Amino acid sequence: MPVRRPTRIITEPVRSGQQIYVEGADLIVTQPVSPGAEIIADGCIHVYGLLRGRAIAGARGDETARIFCKKMEADLLAVAGVGPQVLRPPGGVAGDDLVGRPQDALGGA
Repeated sequence: MPVRRPTRIITEPVRSGQQIYVEGADLIVTQPVSPGAEIIADGCIHVYGLLRGRAIAGARGDETARIFCKKMEADLLAVAGVGPQVLRPPGGVAGDDLVGRPQDALGGA
C-alpha cells in the first residue's frame, strides 16, 4: 500500500502557468485557482475559492478521490484517469458548490 503523506495546504492564489502536484496526499487550496493553473493530487482536492483552472485528483489511480470546490468554473476536471471532463452542478448552473467525480456526470459508479 502506498505511503500516505500529510495534507498539503496552499494559502496563496494559484496563478496562471503554475502547476502544483501533491504526491501521496490530499490538497487543500484556500484561495482562487486561476485559468491556466493546474492543481494535481494523488488524493482528494478541496478548493475553498473559485476554481477556474485544471484540477486532477487521484492522479495515481485512486478511484475514491474526489474534487470539492466552493465555486466552479474549471477548464478541466479529472479523477483517477477519468476525464478530461468538465462538470456542471445539477441544473447546469456554473459557480455553485460542487462535490463529485467526472464519472458521476457520465453515469458511472
